Amino acid sequence: MDDDLAWETTDSRIDYDCPGFAVREDAVTFPDGTTGEYHSVTEPDAVVILPFTPDGDVVAIEEWRQAVGRVNLGLPAGGLEPDDDDIVAGARRELREETGYETGRLESVATVEPANGLLDATHHHFVAYDCEPTADQSLDENESIRVTERDFETLHDRAVAGELRDGRAAVGVLRYAAAE
Repeated sequence: MDDDLAWETTDSRIDYDCPGFAVREDAVTFPDGTTGEYHSVTEPDAVVILPFTPDGDVVAIEEWRQAVGRVNLGLPAGGLEPDDDDIVAGARRELREETGYETGRLESVATVEPANGLLDATHHHFVAYDCEPTADQSLDENESIRVTERDFETLHDRAVAGELRDGRAAVGVLRYAAAE
């Protein structure tokens, strides 16, 4: 990279690997010529879905989050899998697996790097319309999810007030509201 801010990676290895993510250690040379180590998390790209029912409510989820030790209000989301044909297929799969709802129409609303100082993932945000409960949930062994329908305005107000703590959900709700 031809940028005077760029670091040169001279070596890279996985420090720790587990289902869902890995911790990578890079040996780097900084712009001033000194060297050091940089640790980051590497994980697959993810999809986040803001699903609306035909009545205009949002299909939200309540999910236990071990890292923060509480039930979290959020949106259906998950990592892309190697067999996903494309990002849209991944979004449809995650919506169906986490909620049992399916949609005929998905629209991209944003693509963000949620914490690019810490991890290499990209989150692809979608809005899903006319979602109907047509399937059973198919949760991973490490997922505890309760499906709920919420009024969009209430979710938006909570996001603006800083009460919608899940960053993926807050970005999805606020980005959608800004585009409207």
